[in-house]
Amino acid sequence: MQTECRSAAARPTTNPDAVDDPAEAPHLQRNLKARHLTMIAIGGAIGTGLFVASGAAIAQVGPGGALLSYLVIGVMVYFIMTSLGELAAIMPVSGSFATYGARYVEEGFGFALGWNFWYSWAITVAVDLVAAQLVMAYWLPEVPGIVWSALFLGLMFGLNAISVKGFGESEFWFSMIKVVAVIVFIITGVAMLAGIVRGGEGGGIGLWSVGEAPFVGNFATLLGVAMIVAFSFQGTELIGIAAGESENPRVNVPKAAKQVFWRILLFYVLAILVISLLIPYTDPQLLRNDVADISVSPFTLVFERAGLLSAAAVMNAVILTSVLSAGNSGMYAATRMLFNLAVEGKAPRLLARLTRHGVPLHALLATTALAALCFVSSIFSPKEVYIWLLNMAGMTEFIAWLSISLSHYRFRKGYVMHGYDVNDLPYRAGLFPFGPIFAFVLCLIITLGQNYQAFLQDRIDWGGAIATYVGIPLFLLIWFGYRLKRKSRFVRYADMTFPEAEADLRQRLSAPAAGPGPSSS
Repeated sequence: MQTECRSAAARPTTNPDAVDDPAEAPHLQRNLKARHLTMIAIGGAIGTGLFVASGAAIAQVGPGGALLSYLVIGVMVYFIMTSLGELAAIMPVSGSFATYGARYVEEGFGFALGWNFWYSWAITVAVDLVAAQLVMAYWLPEVPGIVWSALFLGLMFGLNAISVKGFGESEFWFSMIKVVAVIVFIITGVAMLAGIVRGGEGGGIGLWSVGEAPFVGNFATLLGVAMIVAFSFQGTELIGIAAGESENPRVNVPKAAKQVFWRILLFYVLAILVISLLIPYTDPQLLRNDVADISVSPFTLVFERAGLLSAAAVMNAVILTSVLSAGNSGMYAATRMLFNLAVEGKAPRLLARLTRHGVPLHALLATTALAALCFVSSIFSPKEVYIWLLNMAGMTEFIAWLSISLSHYRFRKGYVMHGYDVNDLPYRAGLFPFGPIFAFVLCLIITLGQNYQAFLQDRIDWGGAIATYVGIPLFLLIWFGYRLKRKSRFVRYADMTFPEAEADLRQRLSAPAAGPGPSSS
């Protein structure tokens, strides 16, 4: 059995497990390489949102509307990622969002953000485990779904318990399968349109003038689809959590942040374009987006038209990989956030204990226990549990995005006010302050507009509204509860501290020949 010891950040001198040499004390290990960071973010963002729900987006707002939605939300995510890149490059910690929020917005804000982020991703693991049940039913419908949930939960726990390198490698290959699937799909689609592969007859730009195309519906319809699209991009922010275990965060985090955006946007936009040029938006099969019926995935429909008879089975395997990848990333993100909360004294100290391989095992066990909510599906319908858990977890992701933009804006303002030069930052986000303001406003509109239809009916759909927005009052309750108990207040610009920047300055003064670190705008 592995010997355990508190992390160096939380280890008292009386700890009987502590080693004499601090250098040998268990600590988070920086074993994640640049390729791991890139694939972690890509893996979190390419999933069922692209493979299944993309068809519904095209059906609701037309090909032009769907493409516009992905582009606009992609730009929003770009600014969120550059904001995160600037913060994570200078402050690479495992509980990044909570730490930034506490230091540059308000201590209770960071506390609430950390706990909400933890339970959100832990519940997301449960959501993915229920989705895995639905996917496995395609091949083995007679096997009880709870068996698959138990098997995959054990797999995710094992991959995260080995070491951070074990998690990084598994996520790299999980994500690689999805990336290859998208690339093969795009190549196949282009070959069909060019007449090289059969199935492209009747396709082409002419489908963009069918019916009301290219833009269908009104602004409200477009807003509704934009929310679906935004969900598809969730997971890109995980590089902020992984920064604390990155090999060279000052170089790798900004690099991954920039690469991830362009790669994901390229995959999404090209995939949507191919689908819209091969399948008319009026095709009724596009409106169906049930993860349990892979035959309605637009990817499956296109592959089948190309004559690939085993397309459904192949895409089912790819979607299973997507589900496991998302669950694996969720397990990692939730565990590291809980660990960081414990290190900062905002969670039980027991959760800050690390194994010799730098794994916060107690935090991992706590996350696994909450993820076991998936077993509720053995009592109720798996589909009902899936939707209930998804609604409960989704809102906190948007709150995390809002916090990144807000924290970055206040960080940069305070940084300049204290006399620091932005050119000395390891990575500088461009288009400040437009970037974080644009991302914050658009993300706020999407967050509050999740289920606006519930309030426009003759009778308010309180059940639907509560299921959608429950994350907001829960976040506010934790935040203001902390404020009342600890008497915390918003951090004034004058009171902000920048120890990392001060350390950089001291290092440059002591070694002037080394020159400033890399900067990007």
